[in-house]
Amino acid sequence: MSSNKPIYRIQFINNGKNYQLFVRELNQSSIFGFIEISKFVFSKNNSLVVDPSEEKLKTEFSDVNLSYVPIQAVIRIDIVTENGSARISELSDNVTIFPYLSKKIK
Repeated sequence: MSSNKPIYRIQFINNGKNYQLFVRELNQSSIFGFIEISKFVFSKNNSLVVDPSEEKLKTEFSDVNLSYVPIQAVIRIDIVTENGSARISELSDNVTIFPYLSKKIK
C-alpha cells in the first residue's frame, strides 16, 4: 500500500445498478442517514485494454470532491490493502433494495 491511510471498497446501489468504488476517506455524515465518501481511487491503466465501466465511473466522479451515499443503499464496505477496478454491474437477484414493498400502495 502506497500510503498509511486505508483504502475502502464500498458497494452501493445507485439507479438500480451495483456501484463498486475505492475511496481513501469514508465518514458518517452530519446529514442523517448518509455516509460521506471522498478521495476516489481509480486504477492506473498502463495497458491498451480499457474497462468501459471504470471509465464511466472516472467520468461520473471526475469533478466530485465529496459524495453522500444513503445508508440504506450501502451493500458492503471493506478495508482493502490494494485498490482494484471500480465497476458498475447489474444487481443480482439476491440483493433487495430496502425498504422493499412487494405490493403497490393504492
